[in-house]
Amino acid sequence: MRKTHRNSWGNATVKLRLGDQRRLPPLNAIRAFEAAARKGGFQAAGAELNVSANAVGRLVKVLEDWLGIELFKRLPRGVVVTEAGRGYLGRVEALLDELAEATADVQRLETSKVLTVSTGPSFISRWLVPRLGRLTQRHPDLHVRLIASVQLTDFAREEVDVVIRHGQGLYEGLRSDLLVREDFFPVCSPALLSGGPELEVPDDLAQQVLLHEEWKILNQINWARWLAAVGVSCIDAQRGPRFSFSHMTLEAAAAGQGVALASSAFVADDLTTGRLVRPFGDLSVAGPHGFFIVSPIATADREKVVAFRDWALEEAAC
Repeated sequence: MRKTHRNSWGNATVKLRLGDQRRLPPLNAIRAFEAAARKGGFQAAGAELNVSANAVGRLVKVLEDWLGIELFKRLPRGVVVTEAGRGYLGRVEALLDELAEATADVQRLETSKVLTVSTGPSFISRWLVPRLGRLTQRHPDLHVRLIASVQLTDFAREEVDVVIRHGQGLYEGLRSDLLVREDFFPVCSPALLSGGPELEVPDDLAQQVLLHEEWKILNQINWARWLAAVGVSCIDAQRGPRFSFSHMTLEAAAAGQGVALASSAFVADDLTTGRLVRPFGDLSVAGPHGFFIVSPIATADREKVVAFRDWALEEAAC
């Protein structure tokens, strides 16, 4: 059964379909009209649509001829929407919004198996990437997209499903699951340990180059806090080169350039392979923060988010 619609400018009932085809006006002309009516002129509409004002005017004229209705009054200093144009605009805007929403829904369905994860570059390179193959093996249809960013994610505006945040896990309106807590301890290359000045107790750090990460987080463990916590007070904790991110500091340590203060979240693989060593055994200081898996409460139970969260928590528990 074919649908009909009562025209708002009269009592006649107009069929939306002729035969098996919808009777639709030119869509480019509709876009031009909507932009011009909403923006108040052809010039502003052209700027929005990235075409000239004359092109907008021509498209609007095409639509007026097709409808047989004047949508704008042409004045010496611009155009004014007619009463008929205002009525048409309200219906057209609603339909374009529906079309945009339907298009976005289809695109979301198409990319429903794409999981976008945002976190810091060090966590990506030192924790996620070495383990990612096991996630792919478990969920071969899940396609992970990693975004390295130190900025807070706006879930309402950005196409991100999950973030891994470094902090205390209290985020209003978001689900937050603790992934890993941090302990901090010195690490260096085996060559530095065996070939340089002795490095048997923390006081021996006075003879070593200290590698620093420039933390921007309040109360994070740095060399000064770590040395104070283990009772060492005779070392200048500020000397030595500085790096923006943990993975850079650890690379410098692995290259034998000094001793880095490592987060336990970032060095498990290097300690296992012997690329880095802990000169003071199990001596460590607990950090005040952890890494949390965070997602909006409204989407936290989506299949792909649950799959990632369950896998990551299992990995952290190993």
